[in-house]
Amino acid sequence: MSVYRIYVEKKPEFAVEANSLIGGIKSALGLENLTGLRVINRYDAEGLSREDFDLAAPVVFSEPAVDVTYDHLPTVKADEFVFAVEYLPGQFDQRADSCAQCISLLTGGKRPTIKSARIYIVSGKLTEAELDQIKHYMINPVESREASLDCFDTLDIKYTIPTTVKTVEGFIYSTDDDLRFMLTDLGLAMDFDDIKFCQDYFKNVEKRNPTITEIRMIDTYWSDHCRHTTFSTIVDNVSIDSDYIAATFADYINTRKDLYAGRTDKPVTLMDLACIGAKQLKKAGLLKDLDESEEINACSVKITVDVDGKPEDWLLMFKNETHNHPTEIEPFGGAATCLGGAIRDPLSGRSYVYQAMRVTGAGNPLVPVEDTITGKLPQRKIVVGAANGYSSYGNQIGLATGHVHEIYHPGYVAKRMEIGAVVGAAPAENVRRERPEPEDIVILLGGRTGRDGCGGATGSSKSHNLHSLENCGAEVQKGNAPEERKLQRLFRNPEVTSMIKRCNDFGAGGVSVAIGELAPGLKINLDKVPKKYAGLDGTEIAISESQERMAVVIDPKDREQFLKYAAEENLEATEVAVVTEDPRLVLSWRGKEIVNISRAFLDTNGAHQENDVFVEIPKAEDTPLKRSGDIADVKEKWLSTLSDLNACSQKGLVEMFDSSIGAASVLMPYGGKYQLTETQAMVAKVPVPDGKTNTVTMMSYGFDPYVSSWSPYHGAVYAVTESLSRIVAVGGDYSKVRFTFQEYFRRMTEDPHRWSQPFAALLGAYDAQMGYGLPSIGGKDSMSGTFNHIDVPPTLVSFAVDVAKLKDVVSPELKNTGDKLVWIHLPVDAHLLPEYEGVMETYRKLHEDMQNGRVKAAYVVDRQGIAAAVSKMAFGNALGVTIEHNVDERDLFTPYIADLICEVPAEKVGELASTYTVIGEVTDKPVLSYKDTEITIREAVSAWNKPLEKVFKTVSGAELPEVDALNVAAADENGIVADSCYQAKSIHVCSHKLAQPTVFIPVFPGTNCEYDSTRAFERAGAKVITQVFSNLSAEDIRGSVDAFEKAINQAQIIMFPGGFSAGDEPDGSAKFFATAFQNAKIKEAVTKLLNERDGLALGICNGFQALIKLGLVPYGEILGQTEDSPTLTFNTIGRHISKMVYTKVVTNKSPWLAGTELGGVYTNPASHGEGRFVASKEWIDKLMANGQIATRYCDVNGNLTNDEYWNVNGSYCGIEGITSPDGRVFGKMAHAERRDNGVAVNIYGEQDLKIFESGVAYFK
Repeated sequence: MSVYRIYVEKKPEFAVEANSLIGGIKSALGLENLTGLRVINRYDAEGLSREDFDLAAPVVFSEPAVDVTYDHLPTVKADEFVFAVEYLPGQFDQRADSCAQCISLLTGGKRPTIKSARIYIVSGKLTEAELDQIKHYMINPVESREASLDCFDTLDIKYTIPTTVKTVEGFIYSTDDDLRFMLTDLGLAMDFDDIKFCQDYFKNVEKRNPTITEIRMIDTYWSDHCRHTTFSTIVDNVSIDSDYIAATFADYINTRKDLYAGRTDKPVTLMDLACIGAKQLKKAGLLKDLDESEEINACSVKITVDVDGKPEDWLLMFKNETHNHPTEIEPFGGAATCLGGAIRDPLSGRSYVYQAMRVTGAGNPLVPVEDTITGKLPQRKIVVGAANGYSSYGNQIGLATGHVHEIYHPGYVAKRMEIGAVVGAAPAENVRRERPEPEDIVILLGGRTGRDGCGGATGSSKSHNLHSLENCGAEVQKGNAPEERKLQRLFRNPEVTSMIKRCNDFGAGGVSVAIGELAPGLKINLDKVPKKYAGLDGTEIAISESQERMAVVIDPKDREQFLKYAAEENLEATEVAVVTEDPRLVLSWRGKEIVNISRAFLDTNGAHQENDVFVEIPKAEDTPLKRSGDIADVKEKWLSTLSDLNACSQKGLVEMFDSSIGAASVLMPYGGKYQLTETQAMVAKVPVPDGKTNTVTMMSYGFDPYVSSWSPYHGAVYAVTESLSRIVAVGGDYSKVRFTFQEYFRRMTEDPHRWSQPFAALLGAYDAQMGYGLPSIGGKDSMSGTFNHIDVPPTLVSFAVDVAKLKDVVSPELKNTGDKLVWIHLPVDAHLLPEYEGVMETYRKLHEDMQNGRVKAAYVVDRQGIAAAVSKMAFGNALGVTIEHNVDERDLFTPYIADLICEVPAEKVGELASTYTVIGEVTDKPVLSYKDTEITIREAVSAWNKPLEKVFKTVSGAELPEVDALNVAAADENGIVADSCYQAKSIHVCSHKLAQPTVFIPVFPGTNCEYDSTRAFERAGAKVITQVFSNLSAEDIRGSVDAFEKAINQAQIIMFPGGFSAGDEPDGSAKFFATAFQNAKIKEAVTKLLNERDGLALGICNGFQALIKLGLVPYGEILGQTEDSPTLTFNTIGRHISKMVYTKVVTNKSPWLAGTELGGVYTNPASHGEGRFVASKEWIDKLMANGQIATRYCDVNGNLTNDEYWNVNGSYCGIEGITSPDGRVFGKMAHAERRDNGVAVNIYGEQDLKIFESGVAYFK
């Protein structure tokens, strides 16, 4: 069969990616001779007819309004150079996959084979060396390679089909030297003692040589990543010269005697030290809310949630996950799967994950590329790529990222820190946990298995050197967020979760570990495991860490019903294993057993390791906690503090992450009228599927690498305390907090001094837990933070989680002039450590003050001091602050970590229960004033914004024209245009009245706003039908088309929800969405709804993109697009943007806007990468004259503007939403459905457009 090729390039005015790339390359590499860069997408297709290929060209491969297409590669000029880049074989290519799905949908046939590549044409007087620099910067050998420019004869890959798995002949008789060679030759993560232990087992117990699969699998099981071997190493002798640290160790030993009296199976280990605090507090009766079971998926506590005023028992789950090694070598994929893995842990516990936090560590991203260490990617490339990866995954799956912060420290050049922490919840009655029984079956759900991720667990357990980047390609997984979204939907169905006895997600180790851990005895048939492609051998199938897979144990009688539910969610589900009586793990492949090992042997976790520990003592004179010295120039010090990499604005980073999906985020990441006061904790309403709730969860983090580098003990204590203070600052009750810790340290050796950092840090964390009486009930350790001779800073990040009510929440932005600023100082001892009793009393009193309305805002001081904290509080509403003259300037810049600054009404200061110092007053003059120093808010914000602007842009710099008022003449006598608004004399009236309209909401792969949209319509009084579009086979597609047709025929309203239809690929939004609705049956059903039943259609974000590609706006019917059609394209800034936007209603012609005020200003969350409305001047004038421009971006005061700060995507004339000619079809970018009581409380302005209520009222 023929291979067809097409080249697709953005028209120059829409070449946002190319413009962004050239700027990034010039900045990073300093290549001033680089004058131009073009980006062309190349697609090769096989397995379809020429007619179908041509049909797909303007619908799937390209968009006529913004793209140009070529049959052949454009001719290269004399000063131009061309090269192509493609993914390595076996890497998941979402663009090609989505393309194949769209074409299958378009043609109704089976999926064709698609191969994609990027063509780069660079121009300028460049040398060969400079061209190589560009290629080296653009191509990461871990995931991609330079591609040929030649055409393909076929895309069919002829795989060599393996038939056997090798037995390691002679293993049981190998010499020690042979075993040492084997460790190196196979690249195993286990050490010599482990492989000797294996040899002894196979020689004396199994009495045979192992297969290579068994060796690889054991290596995975016993890796530091899976079984925490470093944390489980027995500590023989501990030397500590410090009195106060030694006292903590002595207390730990006494606690051990109390807990483990008479036991000899509990040696001193890092793991014991990490866990013993929770055990002791539980024994003391301080952990009654702990949810305990044999199945450990995530931290889990029992909570009470009010639902419609009635209490319900729920489980709250939270988890932190790292992907340090994968993100270091392949930033996008590593960070994406960090979040994917974090989600799957509580998801496997059957909870719905609804909020995420991202905390990362990096070297200075401003360091020139030429200073990059050999064997490393440039820090700038890592931080940007990782942010793109994590945000892409979270944005696609539909998870609100409530807090994002990157920490900069030179030690993280050794290896990046990439942490994802998530919160999930579920009604307790929905979670069934039972021990699997013989004959129970194991179902594998979700994604297919490939070579990606083979060796990920062992790879992340090793220290690394300059060859790691070249040799670790197979270890990095590729994420597929739409697939994991299907798992989320399935597990939100209580009918499904009630069948699941036990569940495990596919993380490190793949099938062998994820399924292997479900029960002591298992027989796994690897031939049944669905594969991405042929050619995988048994070992690869056993250990591949391909993502988006889940293994569940169910009773055989539930098989058919469970598979039916999975099919309804468009999920592959396959029975792959059976539980056995015999406690052995058996894997068969091609009819032969390739693994047969006793569970007892696997559970030993390898040879016991032992080591001594010498705890190094911090030098008091080197402490970063000491009081600031004299300040020669307060203004210079103030501005330089705001410009510090660890104090400056990260708004350009944070705005990449969707923070509003779920309509449950109580605090947006930046608050105030100008969205410039950063929050320090994330707060969200519990995701009650039906009904209303006032119960919220809070999560914060605490950690400072500079304090921890000086003293890991102090670093841990302050991490715990800082995370507590941040919970208290948003209104939480400290006494209900539960922690989970992230430990990340250098690679350990036999040197006792190397063990000092983790041991001291865990002693500090233990002391803080016991001092506060609050436990850490989970955590994650990563013990391979070494590159050659460089180590990461000793890292113990504390995540604090609390449960509260909406009324308790306090936001940090300053609110009213005349209010006082008070400083609440936490007491410390002679060693500069918090006095726990005094700190808890401070928290209790402050919480009392907050409960009684005496505190309007609160902010926690970090190492940057009070001046930075006060500034950030002031930025959000551009209020000024006058600092009292009697405040010592040194106190403004002293690292009073975990202290609090509070805004208190002047008349309530005397009522405070807290011990405080008044340090200033809020003023209406936007100036930070102290004695004779004055800094305008504008000047302070500028200094704060500048440092990372080149790395994480907040504006594109694109030149936009002055905004056009569009005061054109109305098209007919029904309307008048004045003051940029169209006022219709009459509005379309429904001719088919009924009491309760039905809304149809389609759910495609990548849709993620269906829950929010459903709730919005149900709250307005409508009945809602949601239907998943299944496309696993051609038969499924035909069935889905019929189901969609039936549902549309029952409905009066179609709601096109937001999301990332098929990942918004290939290179364009909503193509899958739009392709489906061009099916003849569905198209006819939509036409009848609009024309015969006088129905309505609404599209928001991705739904608006679908409407405009279909032609439903602006034409009012499904016509498709032409070259001159209005369209939506990539934001001028070249990235996803998530923030609250202000829009002005400029027409009253649409029934959807009946509940709004003409000229009224409304604020809603925007979250999109392709929201830039573009059209010709003729089209825009025509739309305005017809009253079809519905909403336009404006500033907080309602002034229309093209300033990118307000017109966030660079839309022509600031157009945010448009309608069909009669107003019955409405599309807009900002998410009007993401509103509810108590959502986005730190944002100012009216959030309710009442469009859902207006849509329902139209039929009454």
